[in-house]
Amino acid sequence: MPLGNEGILVQDQTDLNETVLQSFPHVHVNPSINDPNHVLSDDSEKAPSYDSEKKAGIHDDVLTGVDLAHDESGAVLYDENGHEKVLETASDFALALCSLEDDPSLPIYTFRMWFAGLGLAVFGAVLGMLFQFRPQVISVSALFLQLLAFMIGKFLEYVIPGPGSRLHNGNRFWRFMNPGPFNIKEHVGAQIMANTAAGAASACFVFASDDLFYGITVNAGNAIFTLLASQLIGYGFAGLFRSMLVYPTSMIYPQNLIYVNLFDALHRGKGEMMQKKRLKVFWLIVAGVFVYEWFPEYIAPLLGSFNIVCLAARHSDWVTFIFGGANGNEGMGLLGFGVDWANIGSSPFYLPLATQISQYVGWAMNYWVLPTVYATDTWHAKNFPFISQNLFFENGSIYDQNLILNPDFSLNRTAFEIYGQPWQSPSSVIYYLGISLSIGATIVHIGLWHGKEIWDNFMNTFRRAPIDDLHYQKMKVYPEVPMWWYGGVTVGAFIMAMVCAYTEKSHLPWWALIVALVFSILWLPFYGSMNAITGFTPYVTQLFQMLGSAVIPGSSQANMYFELYSGTSLNQAALMLSDLKLGQYTKMPPRATYIVQMAGTIVGGLLNYAIMQTVINNERPILLSNEGTRTWSGQQVQSYNANAVLWGALGKEIYGPKGPYFVVPLGIVIGLALPVIPWLVWRKTNWSWLKLVNTAVLSYNLGDLAGGTNGYINTWMAIGLTSHFYLRKYHASFFRKYNYLFGAAIDGGAQIFVFIFSFSVGGAGGVSPAFPVWALNPAGNSDYCKVTDNQS
Repeated sequence: MPLGNEGILVQDQTDLNETVLQSFPHVHVNPSINDPNHVLSDDSEKAPSYDSEKKAGIHDDVLTGVDLAHDESGAVLYDENGHEKVLETASDFALALCSLEDDPSLPIYTFRMWFAGLGLAVFGAVLGMLFQFRPQVISVSALFLQLLAFMIGKFLEYVIPGPGSRLHNGNRFWRFMNPGPFNIKEHVGAQIMANTAAGAASACFVFASDDLFYGITVNAGNAIFTLLASQLIGYGFAGLFRSMLVYPTSMIYPQNLIYVNLFDALHRGKGEMMQKKRLKVFWLIVAGVFVYEWFPEYIAPLLGSFNIVCLAARHSDWVTFIFGGANGNEGMGLLGFGVDWANIGSSPFYLPLATQISQYVGWAMNYWVLPTVYATDTWHAKNFPFISQNLFFENGSIYDQNLILNPDFSLNRTAFEIYGQPWQSPSSVIYYLGISLSIGATIVHIGLWHGKEIWDNFMNTFRRAPIDDLHYQKMKVYPEVPMWWYGGVTVGAFIMAMVCAYTEKSHLPWWALIVALVFSILWLPFYGSMNAITGFTPYVTQLFQMLGSAVIPGSSQANMYFELYSGTSLNQAALMLSDLKLGQYTKMPPRATYIVQMAGTIVGGLLNYAIMQTVINNERPILLSNEGTRTWSGQQVQSYNANAVLWGALGKEIYGPKGPYFVVPLGIVIGLALPVIPWLVWRKTNWSWLKLVNTAVLSYNLGDLAGGTNGYINTWMAIGLTSHFYLRKYHASFFRKYNYLFGAAIDGGAQIFVFIFSFSVGGAGGVSPAFPVWALNPAGNSDYCKVTDNQS
C-alpha cells in the first residue's frame, strides 16, 4: 500500500482526502496530493501549488485548505489563504500532530520491550517516590522515561544479534531477543509500563502518616496488598468509560501530544533532512539542560529565583512573604524570575491556552488574597507561619494530634476540650477553599460547555453508533480488551481491599468501602472529561476526605482509607484512560496497553513501598520539621496527615457550621455557581474570549502559591504565552515541528540531572555535601530574602 506524503498509510489517497474532508468540513484538500511526486518543502508555510492551481482554473471550493506535507506527523492543515493553519480545535491537533501511519505486523512483546519497560519501571518507581519528599514536589516525567526507553532499545538493537546474523536465522529465541529495528510499538509499550510505575502510590502516604505521626508500622504484607488493591481497583472503571472518554476526537488529552510528537520524531521519517534536524535540536537541548541544571539546583541557586525586590529589601518579613520564592514555604514569588527547568517542566509547552490563562488569573489572585487574610489576622493568622502545612496550637506551636485521639484514633472529646482545636496556617485554608471551589466548578463547567457532546458520547455507547475519529478507525484492526479483563482485576482487587481493611485495623467498615468506590465511579465522567479536554487534573483528595468525614465521622484512620480507595481508584482509572488514548494515537493494540499497564502498576507499587520506608527511616527529623532542607521536605505527608485529622477526627468541629473553617466545604456549593457567570455572558454577547475562562482551573489556583517554591512562576507564564499564543498563532509551522519537541527535551535533560544529582550529592545516596557559600549561593534563602521567624 502506498504512503501518503505525510507518511500516512492509506489504501487510496482519494479515500484519505474524503476522510479528512469529513473531519474538517470547513477546509479543502489540495488535489495535487494525488500526485505521488508532489512533495512540499519542510520549511514551507504555504502550499506551493496554490497559486498555480488557482491560475489553472481550479475552483476555490476544491482548492487547498488541507495539505499533507512531507513530515512525520498526521497532516499539515492550511487555511483558505494557503498559510499553515493555526491549530484551534481538538480535530486540528489530533490530525496535525498525530500520525495515522500504522504497521500491524510490528512485534511488541520482545525482550527489548520487557527489559526496557521493567527496568525503567523499577527506576521510575524509585525516583517517583523520592520526588515526593523534595521541597518542590515534581513527578517523574513520562518524556524522560520515553527518552531512556529509546536509548535502551536502540542499544539492545545493536548489541544483540539481529536479522541476517548466523544465530538469528529462523531461530524463535533470537527473533524474540532482536526482531529488527527497535520499533514504535516496543517503545510505546516500554514507556507506558515505566510511566505507570513512576507515579507515587497514594497508599504510601497513608503508611508514612501512620509511621511519622501515629507510631504505627503497618505489617509489610498487609501494606503491599493494600497498596496493590488500591492501585488496581479503578482499572475496571476505565474499561466501563473508555468509549466515552477515549475514543471520541474531542477527548484529546493534551499532555499526550508531547509524547506522540517525540515518538514520531524518533521512529518516523528518519531519512528526511528535516527529521534529522529536529532530532539534532532535541539532543542538543537535552544535553544543554542537563549541564545547566547544576547551576540553579546546586552551584548557583539564585538563578532559580532571582527577585530584585529581595535584593533591595533584605530585612522585611512582608517582602519575604510576597516576593520570596526560592525556598520551600518561603513566599509567593511576585516579580520573581527564575530558570530552573526541573521546576518549570514541560507543562507550559502542552497545556492549552485556555487552561493557562485561567491559571494565570488564579495565581494573580494569590498576591491579593493571601496577604489580606494574613494582615487582617483572619483565623489568628499572625500566630502561625505565613505558609505552612502543619497543624498548630492557637499560640503557634506545633500541634500534637495524639493528645486528642483515643487508642483507636477516634476523637477524645474530653481531651479536645482541654487542649483545644488544631489550627491551620490561613494560606492553607485559602488553598483548600480554592480546591473546594474547583470541585464544584468542575461539575458545572463540564456540564455547560461540553455536556451535550459528552452525553452524546455516552449514549452512543449504548446505540453502538459509529465513531468517526480517524485514529479510532485505524485501531479497528486490533481486538479490544474484553470487559471481563477489566472486571476480573477490579473484583480481585476489591476482595483484597475488603480483607486488608479488617486485617490491618483500618477502621473502615465493609459498607464504607463500597460507598467510597461508588462515589469514585460517579465522579469519573466529570474528572476524566476535564482532564481529557483541558489537560487540567482536578484535585479530588479533599472531596473524598469530606465525603469520608460525613460517612464515617470521628476517625482519622478510617478517613485516610476511605480517601485512599475512592481517590486512588479514580486517579488510576484516569491514568489508564490517558494511556489508552496514547495507544490510540500511536496505534498500540489495546490489549498490549492493558498488559504493560498491569505490569507497571505491580512493579511500581512494590518499589514505592520500599523507597518510602527507606526515606522515613533515614530522614525522620527533617520530614517532621516545617521547612525541611533544600533537598528533603515532609510537606506532602504533613499535609496529608493534617487533612486526615481535620476531616476524619474533627470534621464536625473544624469544618461544620459552627467550626472556624466552614467556608471550605461551603466552597463546593459556591463553586457550582462560578461557571454560570461567564457562560451566561457568553450566551448574551457571544464574546469568544469567554471560552478561555475555566473557573475550575482559576479557583484551583486561588491558593496554589501557598506552598513549595514559587520563584519560577513568572518564567512559566512567559514560556506558556510564547508557546501557545505567539508561536501557535504567528508561527504555526515552527509550533507544530518544535514546540512539543522542546518540552520533551527540557523534561528529559532536567530529569536526567535530578536523578544523578539526587544520588550523587543530593542525599538520596546518603551523601549531601553543601556547595560553598558565594554570591549566587547565599546562606539562608537563595533569593536573598530575609529568613523569617516563621520559616524556622
